[in-house]
Amino acid sequence: MNTQAATLDAGQVWSWLAEVPDPEIPVISVVDLGIVRAVEVTGSDACVVTITPTYSGCPAMQVIADAVTDALREHGVNKVTLVNQLSPAWTTDWMSDEGKAKLKGYGIAPPQQQVIDISGLKGGVKRVAMPKLEVVCPNCGSTHTQLTSQFGSTPCKALYKCLDCREPFDYFKCH
Repeated sequence: MNTQAATLDAGQVWSWLAEVPDPEIPVISVVDLGIVRAVEVTGSDACVVTITPTYSGCPAMQVIADAVTDALREHGVNKVTLVNQLSPAWTTDWMSDEGKAKLKGYGIAPPQQQVIDISGLKGGVKRVAMPKLEVVCPNCGSTHTQLTSQFGSTPCKALYKCLDCREPFDYFKCH
């Protein structure tokens, strides 16, 4: 189906990409997740989309690349160029607030902290005291939760359990 207007608009491309679900967490789009970094329209049926993996070696990136290309071609964008940008590395800070709310509604606790980049500090790496992480149960809202395993259903999640409602849940780790 070709829904493309005579002139391709970057805003329209962004809205089409906002409908592409993440293959591991289908309730959240690749735009909400922060994987799509940039869109550049280069012609009436051509664009360049810059994507960043959530972590180096993410097994879903080829599936995401194919889904992005397929979605744009369905809208008449025949020349899709994908650029994989590794630096700066993706962080959970790039997730949209709407995306975090969708995670919670899906039963996955969204990241609770912002990532602090200390790599640019003079004098080498500094130790930074991090506040105790309070992971909120997405089912009942309790902060009375406990880490069960650093490894959840995917490498980007940890497994927690709620000590109040007794339900296990994934927590999307800060990166």
